[in-house]
Amino acid sequence: MVKILTHRPSTTQPIQNYRHQVKPNRRPFWLPASGFYVLAAAAAIFVFFVILAAFRDGRDEMPWTTAGIASSIILAGAVLLREVVFRGARNRLLDTQRQLDRNLKATPAVRNGTIQDPNKLTLEKNAAILKEIKQKSDAAKVLGKMPAGHKEVFEMCDRYIEVARNELKTITPGSPRLGPLLRGREMAENMHRFHLLQWAEIETRTLMHEARHIQKFNDKLATAQKAIAIVDSALEYYPGEENLRESGEALREFVASIKLSNWIERAERAAFKGNYKQAKKLYNDALFFVSKEVPGEENRKIAAAKISEELEKIKGLENVAE
Repeated sequence: MVKILTHRPSTTQPIQNYRHQVKPNRRPFWLPASGFYVLAAAAAIFVFFVILAAFRDGRDEMPWTTAGIASSIILAGAVLLREVVFRGARNRLLDTQRQLDRNLKATPAVRNGTIQDPNKLTLEKNAAILKEIKQKSDAAKVLGKMPAGHKEVFEMCDRYIEVARNELKTITPGSPRLGPLLRGREMAENMHRFHLLQWAEIETRTLMHEARHIQKFNDKLATAQKAIAIVDSALEYYPGEENLRESGEALREFVASIKLSNWIERAERAAFKGNYKQAKKLYNDALFFVSKEVPGEENRKIAAAKISEELEKIKGLENVAE
């Protein structure tokens, strides 16, 4: 850290004092619309009667019209003045104040003559973050089957692990922060794994349950693929997790069965309508899909045998029809 020279206190002290005095997002004086337009209306009425009195000497044949036009101009000018000129100046002033506040927040804090990096993970910040993670973790465990709680915890752990990793790159071996950061990272890594796996398990189980009860093909397929995406995202963190790999395989089998069932149902409808040519095409497409997409040798054999049997039936029906 850099020490501030003692003969230059004026450079930092005003900033420090202003930091405590400044109120972010201060809003300049702004007359409410009701008050402004009441004043504008009063001014318009005043002008109306002044002009009316001035032109009622008989020389102007339409004093009421002249006075009305003049007062209307006053009101229109008041609207433009407030909505264009005043509002633009006020917005510029607010933008300037916000920029000043951002600049002040970005200025390193000064404590005991020493510049403090606001992004530094101090012992106090580290302890506070870990305490919050622990509290969230305990709450997620109590809620149990609520996936949102587990997701929040593993995302917090993910961010902490990244910050701690960056901090540890710059810490010297004798730093008092070294031990707490290493212990904090280990704790966060354990919680991250636990809550990510819990989240993935609960979410995929819920999505699978929904998919089994959906009748529409596209919705059913989209729901099952969403479950696969969750498992894949968890596997990016823990590729060696056996339960995740098994879940991914089961989900892919389920998706393949959805697609295969769709091919077969379409072929059966075509055959029922007497469109045997279309039915044979769909069954052959299903056979090709089985050879390329259905996981597991045994599953492929069973599916191929069933489709071949249906194809033979179609051929028999064609012969009868001829």
